[in-house]
Order: sequence, then structure tokens, then C-alpha cells
Amino acid sequence: MKYCCQCGSPVRIGVPLGDDRSRHICDACGVVHYHNPKVIVGCIPVWGDKVLLCRRAIEPRVGFWTLPAGFMELGENLQTAASREAMEEANVKVEIDSLYNLFSLPHISQVYVFFRARMVNESFSPGYESLETRLFEHGDIPWDELAFETVRRSLAYFFADREKGRFVMRMEDVEPFDPIPGQPDIMPARAKK
Repeated sequence: MKYCCQCGSPVRIGVPLGDDRSRHICDACGVVHYHNPKVIVGCIPVWGDKVLLCRRAIEPRVGFWTLPAGFMELGENLQTAASREAMEEANVKVEIDSLYNLFSLPHISQVYVFFRARMVNESFSPGYESLETRLFEHGDIPWDELAFETVRRSLAYFFADREKGRFVMRMEDVEPFDPIPGQPDIMPARAKK
């Protein structure tokens, strides 16, 4: 950031009075610009024994599979954002169940929130951010073609919890391609490089 978005004057980096870290400060108008993590919200849409995935049509990771998720918009609550993303990416109406996973990714300043969700009906199709949408049974999940570590973890936890008959809400910090505690490492070797 070079200029203040309030008055257009140049900004400097410094530690504001009473703060403990560097910020962009505008000496002309006194505004301190805070840069905070982005919130990404999504869901695991379920129809029977299957989960709905979307093949990405946009970067990053175009062509890879993901759960419907995206940046939370101003004025939304978490559940509304998850429902909107499901509609935008998969043209699917969902009923949001409980909060399922909360992942912090400090290395890229993002927070991911995933809900479990039920598809209202079997109607779905690719939205403008998706090349393809498809229902997958556990054994058919394209593990080596998943777009993001948060999606891989969400699906691995979901199927493990479903098998146990009990869903557990998790809150974790995630580094790129961290192995899931107590789970086999299923990321392809090429993705670890």
C-alpha cells in the first residue's frame, strides 16, 4: 500500500500508539489501515451417500476439484455466505447444518469455515466459476486432483466421521500439505514439491 484510501496521501509503515505491530499509517488524515485475514466460507453438500464437488474454472488451481466455497461478502453471516457460494459455484440449493471445520492459514492470512449441508434436491449444474459439478461417493473422490489442503482435510474428516456415526467440529491451523493427525498422507507426491 502506497497511498491512503481515505485522502490519497502517501502512507508510511509504523507502529501506531498503543499497538504492537507495524501498520500503514497516513500522517495527513491520521487513518491507520489494518490488513486482516480474509474469511473463506463453504459447505460440504451431501445427497444421500454422495458429496458434491466442483471443478474450478478460475485461478487459483483451475481444473482441480473443490467444495463450493469463497470469500465472505460484507453484510453476510457465515451461513448465508456458504449457501450463496453453493448456488454460485454449483447452482445447488442447500440447507446448512452445523459448523464443521474452522481452519486458520496464517501463512496466507486466511480463515476457512466449512459447514455440513444437505442438498434440497438433486438439481445442480456448473456455475460461472466451475467447469463441472459432480456427486462423488467416498471411494470415487479424486484425492490427487483436489485444489486445496482445506478441502482435502474437510473431505477426509467428513468420511471418517460419517463412518464413525459422529461428526466432530474441528479447529486447526493448517500449513501447506500438513498431514492430517491420525490419517494417512494422501496428497500426491507432485503436490508436495
